[in-house]
Amino acid sequence: MKSSCVPVLLAVFGAVAPVPVYAQEAEDHSSLTIGVGAAYIPSYDGSDDYIVTPVAAARGKVNDFAFWTRGSSLYIDVIPNTDPNGWDIEAGPAANINFTRTRRIKDPQVRALGKLDTAIEVGGFVGIGKTGLITSDYDNLSFRVSWMKDVGGAHKSYVITPAVEYMTPLSTTTFVGFGASADYVGKGYGRYYYDVDPAGSIASGLPVYTGAGEDSGFKKVSTNVIVGQSLSGDLRKGWAIFALGGYQKMLGDYKRSPLVSIAGRSNQWVAAVGVGYTF
Repeated sequence: MKSSCVPVLLAVFGAVAPVPVYAQEAEDHSSLTIGVGAAYIPSYDGSDDYIVTPVAAARGKVNDFAFWTRGSSLYIDVIPNTDPNGWDIEAGPAANINFTRTRRIKDPQVRALGKLDTAIEVGGFVGIGKTGLITSDYDNLSFRVSWMKDVGGAHKSYVITPAVEYMTPLSTTTFVGFGASADYVGKGYGRYYYDVDPAGSIASGLPVYTGAGEDSGFKKVSTNVIVGQSLSGDLRKGWAIFALGGYQKMLGDYKRSPLVSIAGRSNQWVAAVGVGYTF
């Protein structure tokens, strides 16, 4: 998930908001869960200024073909999930709209660098999951890797995101989920979002920096935990409320960028609350 901090938090919310879908009974071949809420997050990855932003998510399946949003990303699984033993092989197309540093930049030095163009990232993903693994017939452990490339002419590079997620119902009305992911980005990504050229240095007062654009590498790691409570008495249908907390750490040359080391902070926290409905 995986670009600016706003889409990242949205991705986290989107990953866990549809947990009740996993608890649907086997004969349900089509379903839909939608969620909305509010999040408190850094204004960009590496910022020490926080903003409140709305979040939304959706997940469903049509005749066992699954789809879901992860913030500003859309994933479509073209392999139907029909294994009676709970194994789910995932693969399909994915797309993301990257809003990093396109709006709501609070730090005056970073704002002086100017707004950036929105990146349109297109690619795909593969993954594997198992339902009914540890605690019950409905817990789910999944591993997934996505690859997306900017086709909109902004950073003109790619983002690779490996992720692991575990979700389990504690009862018919309560669930908990855990997740971890990392972002590996190309040279163009680091150059576009975290380098400071001489003109930008003069405008912002930040020192010239070219380290982020010299090589590809891991930009950050993220972890999160979420809890949810059904309002209808059954996680498989009706209304539920959610609360999320997360932590992310900027890494390597991206952590050393003046946008993080001077104007921001490498350690960041996120929080969100929301409500969802499963049809």
